[in-house]
Amino acid sequence: MYTDKVMDHFMNPRNVGEIEKPSGVGEVGNPTCGDIMRIYIDVEDDIIKDVKFKTFGCGAAIATSSICTELVIGKSIDEALKLTNEAVAEALDGLPPQKMHCSNLAADALHKAIADYKAKQEAK
Repeated sequence: MYTDKVMDHFMNPRNVGEIEKPSGVGEVGNPTCGDIMRIYIDVEDDIIKDVKFKTFGCGAAIATSSICTELVIGKSIDEALKLTNEAVAEALDGLPPQKMHCSNLAADALHKAIADYKAKQEAK
């Protein structure tokens, strides 16, 4: 049912936790399946220096959170905004059709964290 990459990121998730003073935070949830995902970003000079996540959900939700963080560390804000839900699933070598909504959460949470970062920058 799950690819080896999904199982690896589920069993050994990368970048779990939270950033004490994040540049931005994004949280999303899917009431249908109960998954809740929060992504924290640390940005310096428009580059994502660190990303952490906390996810309450199924194995696919944890795996998509983990791979999402790996895909954007070291990227510019503009590059990270281009990350799509499909790209997250592709990076895991695919997800079962009934779990595709989980990959949507990772990109959405990241985009919300970036929006939060940008709002904080405009408020300065």
